[in-house]
Amino acid sequence: MWLARVYVTLKPTVNDPQGLAIRGGLLHLGFDTLESVRAGKYLELRMTDGAREAAEAKVDAMCRQLLANPVIEEYRFEVEKAEV
Repeated sequence: MWLARVYVTLKPTVNDPQGLAIRGGLLHLGFDTLESVRAGKYLELRMTDGAREAAEAKVDAMCRQLLANPVIEEYRFEVEKAEV
């Protein structure tokens, strides 16, 4: 069994209203050294593929087809042996 950790973030040139709202809230709470915030998504996927390469290929396909919007988002992932 494999555990894939997927990180999806907006491309640097894309406006991030959620990040701006979070930044505003944190500044209001007194965190005045905060320069910027970018929000994203974190997903954990457990898979039963036999080989790491097969699991990595499937996670990449999942990201390209559904989990990330390639027009405005970037993604990266790591795959490791999962504890059962």
